[in-house]
Amino acid sequence: MLALCLHSLKKGGILTMKENILNRYGRTRDKKVIIDIAAEKIGDLYNNLDKYAPYRKKELDPNLVAYLIESAREIGKKDFVIQLHISASADPGLTSQVKTSIHNFFLYLVDLELRTLSHMARSSLILFAIGVVILSLSVWINQQYAGQESVLADVFAEGLNVAAWVSLWYAIANLLINWAPHRQEIHMYRRIATAPVFFHKTRPDQQQRQKPAITP
Repeated sequence: MLALCLHSLKKGGILTMKENILNRYGRTRDKKVIIDIAAEKIGDLYNNLDKYAPYRKKELDPNLVAYLIESAREIGKKDFVIQLHISASADPGLTSQVKTSIHNFFLYLVDLELRTLSHMARSSLILFAIGVVILSLSVWINQQYAGQESVLADVFAEGLNVAAWVSLWYAIANLLINWAPHRQEIHMYRRIATAPVFFHKTRPDQQQRQKPAITP
């Protein structure tokens, strides 16, 4: 079982909510926040569905991924490291592969977010172009029937006008509202991908005393 563990720090005084959250994490000597993760063996860090695949082809355990993302969100802009406590012995080759897996997986998430942004920009550009064309058509119809009492032309022109502004508004709002969250996700994934990863050998009795944050 993979146990993802948080180590609390106790300090006196009145703390803000953010400080209380950060005080759940340990710190390195250079004041970086520590994301502590405990597992019995290296294999617990990977998806059980890939148990027979070599480690270089395995996907990370979904609970591990979710915990790293949630921790990075809580930590915010502060620098952090990932500290893995493993009960079973692991050779340097496997620990190096875990570091590579974490790095590659979160760079893959970065790539997915970049593709989403690219699709979003393309969609907004198309909608904006459609809106401009429809608006131009609406203006042209109004000019052609200016001074004439044509109910059908007026209704058609007004309908085009509404459709044009809806298209333009959606194109602009799509970028203004949805762009920033995706950029934030990209920044967070890159921080996790480049975070230093350390390994510590942990005795089983020490691991059992730790309070799991997530137990898949």
